[in-house]
Amino acid sequence: MGHIDSTGLTRRNFLVATLTAAGGLAIGVSIPGFAAAVPPIGAPPIGAPWDDAPPPAGEINAWIVIDPDDTVTIRCAKAEMGEGVLTSMPMIVAEELGCDWTRVRSEYASANRNMRENMVYKGMLTGGSSAVRASRPYLQQAGASARVRLIQAAATRWNVPAGDCEAADGKVTHKASGRSLNYGALAGDAAKVALAKEPDIKTPDQFTLIGKSQARLDTKVKVTGEAIFGIDVRLPDMLYAAVVTCPVPGGTVKSYDAAAILKQRGVHSVVPLPNGVAIVADRFWRAKQAALALPIEWNPGAGAGTSSAGFAKDYRDALKGPLENAKSTGDVAKALNDAPKVIEALYEVPYLAHATMEPLNCTVQLQADRLDIWMGTQAPEITTGLAAKTMGLKPEQVYVHNCYLGGGFGRRAINDELMQALAVARTVPNPVKLIWTREEDMRHDRYRPQAAIAFKGALGKDGMPTVIQAQTAVGSIMKSIKPMLDFPSPPGVEPMAVEGLVNMPYDVPNLKVDAVLKNTHVPVMFWRSVGSSQNAFAVESFIDELAHEAGQDPYQFRRKMLAGKPDFLSVLDTLAQKANWNQKMPAGKGRGIAIHESFGTIVGECVEVAIDAKGKVRCERVVAVVDCGHVVNPRNVEMQIESGVIYGLTAALYDEITVKDGAIEQGNFDSYQMVRLADSPKIETYLALSGGTKWGGIGEPGTPPIAPALCNAIFAATGRRVRQLPVGKTDFSRGV
Repeated sequence: MGHIDSTGLTRRNFLVATLTAAGGLAIGVSIPGFAAAVPPIGAPPIGAPWDDAPPPAGEINAWIVIDPDDTVTIRCAKAEMGEGVLTSMPMIVAEELGCDWTRVRSEYASANRNMRENMVYKGMLTGGSSAVRASRPYLQQAGASARVRLIQAAATRWNVPAGDCEAADGKVTHKASGRSLNYGALAGDAAKVALAKEPDIKTPDQFTLIGKSQARLDTKVKVTGEAIFGIDVRLPDMLYAAVVTCPVPGGTVKSYDAAAILKQRGVHSVVPLPNGVAIVADRFWRAKQAALALPIEWNPGAGAGTSSAGFAKDYRDALKGPLENAKSTGDVAKALNDAPKVIEALYEVPYLAHATMEPLNCTVQLQADRLDIWMGTQAPEITTGLAAKTMGLKPEQVYVHNCYLGGGFGRRAINDELMQALAVARTVPNPVKLIWTREEDMRHDRYRPQAAIAFKGALGKDGMPTVIQAQTAVGSIMKSIKPMLDFPSPPGVEPMAVEGLVNMPYDVPNLKVDAVLKNTHVPVMFWRSVGSSQNAFAVESFIDELAHEAGQDPYQFRRKMLAGKPDFLSVLDTLAQKANWNQKMPAGKGRGIAIHESFGTIVGECVEVAIDAKGKVRCERVVAVVDCGHVVNPRNVEMQIESGVIYGLTAALYDEITVKDGAIEQGNFDSYQMVRLADSPKIETYLALSGGTKWGGIGEPGTPPIAPALCNAIFAATGRRVRQLPVGKTDFSRGV
């Protein structure tokens, strides 16, 4: 039987032990506990710069280190939360570097070094599906620059012109003599080479690695349990903190009796927080149990007595005005007034939680002149700035050790858990790990905004739309996060509120989009695909309703409205072909279609549903077609589309955050469901790339089309429209 280290049964120990008990072969497996002061983010091929040690001799530039054994370490400035950046970012560098891909490992770039060296890693924020499209040019440049330096180092050693040498497959070759040197033998000299000018980077037609499917570099360490997520961090003499916060968002503590729990085993202290308290103990379980036992009274604040039903009415009423115009073409008022018939629809979406698999957590070690932070954050530079400002330190005194993120979806771009951990760290001499329970994570999230979206439209004599008016009442994300991050508000209507509305692709002569931003006491924030998550549902549902009113096929109707847009038509036509759109569905089943552009990427999705005699909706098949211009790793694109589909399908079918007497009702996955494996549809992903200069994002664009495609499929099967999400609120047992 495999050896279990005496430091204790960790999650990783348990994984190894149970695999062995299940009949696997174990040969002296030992996974020690975390004895080091700063644990690594994982084993090769994934590592991390945990300290401020000087650059190694083989560091050619801030992005690339080549060891004497030809191992190539490529640093990644983006956060790995499942989207594959620890593979796609190195692929971009390796494309230009000309190294042996099998010798490549990846590690996180240092946020501290980024601060100290004038943003040498550029922006480290991971969000908005921007990792590849924002980073690609300078990552290509880093690889190309290193390659030319390696060539020059070899040419100098051989005393030949650099133009007579070439670099490929991890070595530089002198073409005339056939002599060659591996990169590892040249890296030290290459690091000293100064270039007169930077080399040109490749164009897509020259790529040899980019565009080819590669296995992800982080798969092995995640499968073996070696990857370190924030919740896994252990430090010597570490204390643990559990938090209890006011059930009503925005509420505060009225009173609490710390003496009632301070004598419990292992309890160290009770630390006040702005909206609650943290209980510190030598074990998290003891901290958690003490938190549950703590007598505490609350001042619920402005949210007291509010409810989801009241919010729904408020958002509908807000549509009566006044509203601010976000886009206007033609004369909408006249077109509606002159129309023989106006088609109207109101679409409503609820608050949604991020529901990351890893609850929020943060480990902090505060010293006199240094602050170390271990967590999973989407924005290490924002985390650094917040921590420095809060603790009165210089940014270069803050070391953010970014870990793997067990889900982000926007939530980990703002670090509430960090602020709480810092408050605790001020009061204790030890390192402290603060963890939110699942219930805290669900009930104190920053949610996807609730919204009510009203549409009006009319058809001309040719059956095509002459006018569309869209009005949305939705929470302001920028207003909600302003107390935490004092970002400047954009002029005009907040872009997130109307994305997917103002840029709807359809040819309509008269179009008007108005908005009113309305917030409640419930905090809101970026959620996977942001405003497109609700606006695509409304737009694509309404287009389907117009097609039905016109007596036209939904696919052909869209096709006419997208005339002159070859990229959209390519996606739509490929989708219809791959989904067998013209194949008739049997009774009780339906097929729906939707297409949407977000983050520079067009995604079309077709959904097949089956509805049984009891009205249960089952999504059986999803076909997705993607145009992001170019792809780095096609395998990863497929994974991300599947992920986006499941994430959006979960929300569309089941999920809503509801409020009763000001408090969030949902607390765990029993009341906030996920699509489970047994209920997951078959998902097929196809590429219809338009190329050119287009580089779109891929982490989020798969989410927006799924809800409208699902609801349009339900209509095809039942003849009933779904205008309020989630789908589970509608009873389909009648008339199936």
